[in-house]
Amino acid sequence: MTAKVIRVVIADDEPLIRAGIRMILTSAPDIEVVAEGANGREAVELARSHAPDVMLLDIQMPVMDGLTALGELGRAAPGVRALILTTFGEKENVLRALGEGGAGFLLKDSAPGELIGAVRAAAAGDAYLSPAATRHVVDQLATGRAAGRGEAARRRVDGLSERERGVLALLGEGLSNADAGRRLHMSEATVKTYVSRILAKLECENRVQAALLARDAGL
Repeated sequence: MTAKVIRVVIADDEPLIRAGIRMILTSAPDIEVVAEGANGREAVELARSHAPDVMLLDIQMPVMDGLTALGELGRAAPGVRALILTTFGEKENVLRALGEGGAGFLLKDSAPGELIGAVRAAAAGDAYLSPAATRHVVDQLATGRAAGRGEAARRRVDGLSERERGVLALLGEGLSNADAGRRLHMSEATVKTYVSRILAKLECENRVQAALLARDAGL
């Protein structure tokens, strides 16, 4: 059976950036770039006309920025999974992207393999956050969280196996699956399986929630 091809639209106001992203994505046999836009308004129109599986949105764009376009996409093309691709990793941008229904947040200095993996994850319905973005958000949000959360978090974590707690601790550090695998001498695929199991057991929607829980539990 032939694997489903993931249809992608790229929205970035810099032609060279778009060309670089296109080159990386089209190197993957299961990804097709169907259109490109130079601003948020074009991104929304392209989502309507091309019905892509995944949209890559830059934040800083003329006419309409990426975060505003993300909100418009939710109404104009709710089936499109949008990844915010940016050089700006501030906490507010990450939180707003997630709040607007974004499928993830990827920094532009990410490795090509991470970009391809993020697109595949988004197409599969998973939320993807760059490890760097995860680490930044966790560090910011962990400050000032109620002390009482610690005991509740430890009770939830007690239900995990020792290996699962080890993986969760590395999520709290913001490590990617590949980096966690190297630290634990496990394959990336095995770590991914553990992460999925941990999210299910802890009833966390994404890696950020799991990472915050790890911090609260003292891992």
